[in-house]
Amino acid sequence: MSEPLVIVGNGMAAAKLVEELSQTALGRYAIAVIGEEPRLAYNRVLLSSVLAGEAASHEIELKPAAWWRERGVTLKYGARVTGIDVGRRELRIENDENVAFSRLVLATGSLPLRLPVPGADLRGVHTFRDSRDTDVLLALAARKKRVVVVGGGLLGLEAAYGLARAGARVTLLHLMDRLMERQLDAPAAALLKALVARKGIEVLLNASTAAIHGDGCVDGVELADGRRIAADAVIFAAGIKPNVALAKEAGLAVNRGIVVDDAMQTSAPGIFALGECAEHRGTCYGLVEPAYEQARTLARHLAGRKAAYGGSVVSTNLKVSGVSVFSAGDFIGAEGSESIVLNDVRRGIYKKLVIAQGRLTGAVLIGETQDALWYRDLIRNREPIASIRTAMMFGRVGTRPKAA
Repeated sequence: MSEPLVIVGNGMAAAKLVEELSQTALGRYAIAVIGEEPRLAYNRVLLSSVLAGEAASHEIELKPAAWWRERGVTLKYGARVTGIDVGRRELRIENDENVAFSRLVLATGSLPLRLPVPGADLRGVHTFRDSRDTDVLLALAARKKRVVVVGGGLLGLEAAYGLARAGARVTLLHLMDRLMERQLDAPAAALLKALVARKGIEVLLNASTAAIHGDGCVDGVELADGRRIAADAVIFAAGIKPNVALAKEAGLAVNRGIVVDDAMQTSAPGIFALGECAEHRGTCYGLVEPAYEQARTLARHLAGRKAAYGGSVVSTNLKVSGVSVFSAGDFIGAEGSESIVLNDVRRGIYKKLVIAQGRLTGAVLIGETQDALWYRDLIRNREPIASIRTAMMFGRVGTRPKAA
């Protein structure tokens, strides 16, 4: 008889785990996926494409309903888990029956941050994190509203781009001195700002939100320096935090995220966590690729194979506000390293390769990112680059030996 395995969360990490389990442990587990969002798992990275009208909502679903059925997976979405009874191995579901489990995987993702400023609870203040948020923002854009987006990281840029494409007048506020400061160095961020501005988005840096004004409904945003920006709506996209409430209430070890070991197991035997809610060796990864690597490790472990997750080389390889962006490794350049840089502002291209001890240790690409995965693998595998150093800036093709 198959062992009952329950996954809480129906996002990208959960879908990847089911895919990996179907290849490594088919028939070993009776899998049930319980998710709060009322729809099939989808590619959250592409929500901005839906907002921008570049993709339909159904087109970003990761797998069709038939795929789940063929693998014998029970899907229960639009359902909120309210508690975990670790001793009885049981989940409590809101307005429904309890669900028993032998193995449990928490893939609860993360929650959007709301800045604790006056007026944050006014009507017209929203977040941008899931498909329900996207529906709200689409309605705003359709009415040609003036929208202020707070946050110049990936989420904020994506929200701003999608809203602008959909017809809203958008101002983007960012607290720091450059966009995407966790992924880009100063020249790359400056180029990205210029490219974003070309799309009709006003970008204000070093902009600290002091208050949101309005009589019941938003009509403006006040900055710490006294400036005031007219707005019909405000979107908070200033970061995320791991969704750990269930784990914490159940008595599992929690720091910033749910603490897991190299097998992705929490402090309770047979209960695992992965993705944005998990904390491994003190690190919470808010990116897709680490979640997929964790899913592969956990699937092998659940299949009875030897597997250990050693952490991920953090990389970003996305189209941000319609601009291709990639960064990986030590893109700033630690002491003792050296950098090779190409900066073509007119063509919208920036490339920076960081080298240390004869190896590629970091990279930033704007505009031309077709060789991003090759650079990432050079960084991950710590391959010596002496033989390709002079041609490496021109990508993988440029480093291939010429035919005789």
